Amino acid sequence: METLPFVRLRAIEPEDLDTLYSIENDPTLWNVSTTNVPYSRYVLYEYVATSKNDIYSDRQVRMMIEDEQHYVVGIVDIIDFDPRHLRAEVGIVIRQHLRNHGYALATMVRIKRYALEVLHLHQLYVCIDIENADSIKLFEKSGFVKTSELKEWLFDGRNYHSALLMQLFL
Repeated sequence: METLPFVRLRAIEPEDLDTLYSIENDPTLWNVSTTNVPYSRYVLYEYVATSKNDIYSDRQVRMMIEDEQHYVVGIVDIIDFDPRHLRAEVGIVIRQHLRNHGYALATMVRIKRYALEVLHLHQLYVCIDIENADSIKLFEKSGFVKTSELKEWLFDGRNYHSALLMQLFL
């Protein structure tokens, strides 16, 4: 088993606004998420200020990913929480210059434990562009299985892309 770097997950703080702003407004990430418009600092500030960080109230939990030196390496989201069926979608973004260093896999180890032991979820799922080999590999290494292919599911502004639905039963 490979040695993973230390990661710590914590709530988003007002001091994270610049980091959140740069990640949310990175157009290279829009094709791998449901976001396709920029967010203003005000909208992001309002989100940070009003979020209760309670999955039952907000239907999501967003956390900052830190390394040993408390440097923010990325963000992880548990979104679209369904309290009846105890499932949610997971998404992760690692800053570009820190990718391929094990932070995403280390984060997934923590998120799986958090989802099971704290949130008591039955399953996590992801919907990934079929051409996003790095993300597919990450989620496979994290125990997710491919359960279906969604034809022409994602639109990048010019073309439709098929997506894989991957699930992890906790």
